Amino acid sequence: MNPFQVLLLAFLIGVVTGLRSLTAPAVVAWAAHRNWLNLHNTLLSFMGSTVAVVIFTLLAVAELVADKLPATPSRTRPPGLVARIVLGALSGAGIAVAGAQSIVLGAAVGMVGGIAGAFAGYEVRTRLVKALKVPDLFIALLEDATAIAGGLFLVSRF
Repeated sequence: MNPFQVLLLAFLIGVVTGLRSLTAPAVVAWAAHRNWLNLHNTLLSFMGSTVAVVIFTLLAVAELVADKLPATPSRTRPPGLVARIVLGALSGAGIAVAGAQSIVLGAAVGMVGGIAGAFAGYEVRTRLVKALKVPDLFIALLEDATAIAGGLFLVSRF
């Protein structure tokens, strides 16, 4: 895989983070654990541990539930956006390292993807709810499926 392709995947896993902040690191952890992504002997080797898989998976499931609650703040507000930036960096770095690219560049591209995904995801979701005149829950569930399937697709490219 050439460097451009690896960095594109790092950006796209960041976009997944923008949709659901904990789905991307959970998928990266599972991929490292299953040896789809080679993170051995790197700063990110912890991502393949059973502990990381369990923690990120539980947090991702909790986020999927919490996203549907009416009191959940917007992903574009500081707490949610900061989480997407940090976790996009982590996930993008994992993709980049697995593709033999710079961890720093992968983190930077993942951060940008996280920001882009957060704002684009927010706009798409709110516009679809209005245009289709359906409850937000339906579009939120579609967004969940997109984040999960997209994340799995991206990590399966290695």
